[in-house]
Amino acid sequence: MINVVEALMIIGSFLVAIVLHECSHALAASWLGDKTPISEGRLSFRLGSHIDPLGTLMCVLLAFQPVLGIGLGWGKPVKPDPWKMRVGANTGVMLVAWAGPVASLLIGIVVSLIVHFLGMILPVDIVTIHILQLLVIFASVNICLALVNLIPLYPLDGYQILYTLLPSHRAVQFARSAPYGPIIILALFFLLPFLGQLSPGLSTFPLFRLAYYIWLGSISIIGLVTGLDVSILYILP
Repeated sequence: MINVVEALMIIGSFLVAIVLHECSHALAASWLGDKTPISEGRLSFRLGSHIDPLGTLMCVLLAFQPVLGIGLGWGKPVKPDPWKMRVGANTGVMLVAWAGPVASLLIGIVVSLIVHFLGMILPVDIVTIHILQLLVIFASVNICLALVNLIPLYPLDGYQILYTLLPSHRAVQFARSAPYGPIIILALFFLLPFLGQLSPGLSTFPLFRLAYYIWLGSISIIGLVTGLDVSILYILP
C-alpha cells in the first residue's frame, strides 16, 4: 500500500534538502577561492538551478513505492574550477565534494534535535504528531542524501572524493566510468531489488536492499539523537 501523504512529504523534503546540499558545495568552493559556482547561480535557492531530472525521478519513484517510501536521489553536480582553489586542485575539489554530505548530515542532526525538544514541550495530539512526522522525514531525507552521496559513482559526491584520492593514471581510468554512473545507480536501487524479489535467497543480502539500509541508517542516527523510535513516526498513515 502506498502512503501518498508520506510520499509527498518525502518529495517536498528532498527538494528542499537538495537545494541546501548543492548550495553547500557552492559555498565551500567560494570559501576556497573559486567563485565559478556562484557566477553560475549555484549559491541561490532557485530550485531549477540544482535539480537533476533523473535524480529527482529516482526520488519520486522511491517515495511512492509500496510499504515504505524512501527519499533518495541526487542533484545537479557543482563543478568547481580546481585551479582556482587556494588549497591546491585535488584538495580543493575533495573539500568541495565533502561539503554537501557533511552539510546534509548536520542538517539532519539539527532537525533531529528539534524533534527531541518539541517532543518534550508540545502536547500529544494529532497536529503535534504530524509536525514531528514531517520533521523526522526531513531529517531522514537529509541524512539519506549524505549517505547515498558517499557511493563512488558519478554524479554522486563519492565519485569526486575517490577521484581526487587516486593516482593520476588511475584517476583517468576511473573517469571513464562517469557516463555509466547514473545507469549503475538506477540498477542498484531498482534492478537489484527486483531481482531480489524473484530470488528469496538474495533478498536479504544488503546490496539487494540498499535503499532500505540507507534509510535504516538515517533512522538509527535520528534515534540516537532523539532517544526515540522515530521509525513509528516515519510510517504513520
